[in-house]
Amino acid sequence: MKISNFVWLSEVTKSNTAIRKGIDNVPNEKQLNNIATLAVSLFDPLRIWVGGAVKINSGFRSEALNKAIGGAKSSQHCANNGAAFDIDDTFGYATNAQMFHYIKDMMSFDQLIWEFGDDNNPDWVHVSYVSAAKNRMEILVAKKNSNNQTYYVKYES
Repeated sequence: MKISNFVWLSEVTKSNTAIRKGIDNVPNEKQLNNIATLAVSLFDPLRIWVGGAVKINSGFRSEALNKAIGGAKSSQHCANNGAAFDIDDTFGYATNAQMFHYIKDMMSFDQLIWEFGDDNNPDWVHVSYVSAAKNRMEILVAKKNSNNQTYYVKYES
């Protein structure tokens, strides 16, 4: 099922972990509407700007799947009040850094995260969307501490 010009539901719900563990990863109607809002309001315009395919590494996660992969309990990948995609420059049309900065400078979003990587390019970009009226425009950088635990710091441009 196509949920926007460039996004298929199957690509945002596919999970090797869910398949391997027999976990149902199907969004309910409210979650599906949130995913579609993110796709139409943010992903499709980004995809047009990039001028080619953008990989969605992770999209929707059911509560069971999120628990199985050790995701945060408050993750917007499975939250009822928004939706999140982890995107990657796999196809080479724009770097992760270029997409991060375009989203930061030109788009409305709830949360934007520079996920690991280095000062020049994140390993991937996390972006979430609630609604134009409710987006927080929060920008963070994900890092690992000496115990390999993830923590977040406010993005400094």
